[in-house]
Amino acid sequence: MSKQGKPMLGYFRAALYYMAFYPATIVYSLLCVVVAKPLPFAQRFKFVTQINYFYIAWLRICCGVKLQVDGLENLPKDGAYVAIANHQSEWETIYFQTLIRPQCVVLKKELLKMPFFGWALGLLDPIALDRSQKRGALKELLSQGKDRLGKGIPIVIFPQGTRLPVGERGKFNKGGAMLAVSSAVPVVPIAHNAGVYWPGKSFLKYPGTIQLRIGKPVLSEGRSVDEVHTESVAWLLEQMEQLEALEVKKV
Repeated sequence: MSKQGKPMLGYFRAALYYMAFYPATIVYSLLCVVVAKPLPFAQRFKFVTQINYFYIAWLRICCGVKLQVDGLENLPKDGAYVAIANHQSEWETIYFQTLIRPQCVVLKKELLKMPFFGWALGLLDPIALDRSQKRGALKELLSQGKDRLGKGIPIVIFPQGTRLPVGERGKFNKGGAMLAVSSAVPVVPIAHNAGVYWPGKSFLKYPGTIQLRIGKPVLSEGRSVDEVHTESVAWLLEQMEQLEALEVKKV
């Protein structure tokens, strides 16, 4: 982790990143509303998320944020599954749309109300939940989730429910495991340390290499929700601790 160095340079690099990020998002979102809306889902997803490759490349150029992925072979090539991951920053919401294509992400309903960004996001048919209605949200997750999985579309869930700083764990909800068990599909756990280099709710970005690890699929058929949840979250927690230990060694 490299949070040392000249603070003003860090602000300049982050400002440069956002000087392109926001205008590009506005223009491309409007283009998506016009061009992508009538397309079939797979083509629509591909079109709308093309800009994500620009976001990742521009982040590397401006802020020096790179990426190393381990376990890519663990992503199922065919069939639906539920991917669960820790949530530390905006980075994973951008990158995951280039990693798992197409996909359906579970998110908070308020995001769809954001001008421009929310309009484009809505074209990806996400499962948008009202977190103030817990029972209703779970019902919607299971109902819409089974529908997407039945169509062969992988689902991405951040079971912590919100972005948390590096080192904090929060509570991992069982929604992903419940959905996987009810649809008899595997859970694929994904751990990363993106919050080290793109901290949640921070303007600054820090140069370095994000480590992302993809675990082996956790089978759900014939197993209980608790069993699937415990196994997948245990792997996540173990990997998160290892990634944090790597950062400590660098200091």
